[in-house]
Amino acid sequence: MAKDDKKNEWKEFFWNPRTREFCGRTASSWGLIFLFYLAFYIFLAGLFTLTMYVMLLTLDDNTPTYQDRLATPGMMIRPRSEDLEITYTKENTESWDMYVQALNRFLSPYNDSVQEQKNHECTPDKYFIQDDSGNVKNNPKRSCQFKRSILEDCSGLYDRYYGYNDGKPCIIIKLNRVIGMLPGKDGQTPSVSCGPRRYKIGKDEWADDTDKMGEVVYFPRNGTFNLMYYPYYGKKAQVNYSQPLVAIKFLNMTLNTDINVECKINANNIPTNNERDKFAGRVSFKLRINSRN
Repeated sequence: MAKDDKKNEWKEFFWNPRTREFCGRTASSWGLIFLFYLAFYIFLAGLFTLTMYVMLLTLDDNTPTYQDRLATPGMMIRPRSEDLEITYTKENTESWDMYVQALNRFLSPYNDSVQEQKNHECTPDKYFIQDDSGNVKNNPKRSCQFKRSILEDCSGLYDRYYGYNDGKPCIIIKLNRVIGMLPGKDGQTPSVSCGPRRYKIGKDEWADDTDKMGEVVYFPRNGTFNLMYYPYYGKKAQVNYSQPLVAIKFLNMTLNTDINVECKINANNIPTNNERDKFAGRVSFKLRINSRN
């Protein structure tokens, strides 16, 4: 009998037909609690929405309010491969065709006709500064033409295989975008230089591949990033911006061996010897050209 009484107590706790209470409260009591929490959470949602709205009013749609003040932008190569290693056999088309296709895709927005249609013909060797007029935003900002043909032998227009078929491959270098950066002072044009990368072979021994690397040529000549492509104003403000490129063509590399290459930016206001960030302003990659002959 005691067991039945205990069971009835549990039933009455959930629903008591005499007092018409559910879990110890009447329907009106539960209704008031529900209305309180509903109003409370509506208030919190409104406060959050208002806070976000006020914060967004302080932001510029085209330029980040806060951004990393990078003293040295990073660099990257194209074609991009896993672990920055480019290896192929020049007699085997399938081993290098993927690199050719990657370069074609990367350079297609730089086609001369596309650049002439979308971008502005700027004055070389001079920063293309486009200031706002007071509160009036000068947006969208114009972008300077960087035509694919500027890369000459590495443009894919005159040699559709970019030299990969005859063991004289092209590598394209791009400097990462940094809003507002002026890479060079006193009119000095920044440039890229590539050479053998030093690597450790023992406890206190270092080596490089100077004797294996051979001659390189740059396009544009001297491997320069012309000043007219700077400053960069951001993706939204400068929708048609085309990053300037530098192409390096390796003319007589030693075959059937790994060659470690390092390219870096040369500018009088961009340091490249930052030990805390070994990839600042430079990029290292490994190149191996195999031959069956």
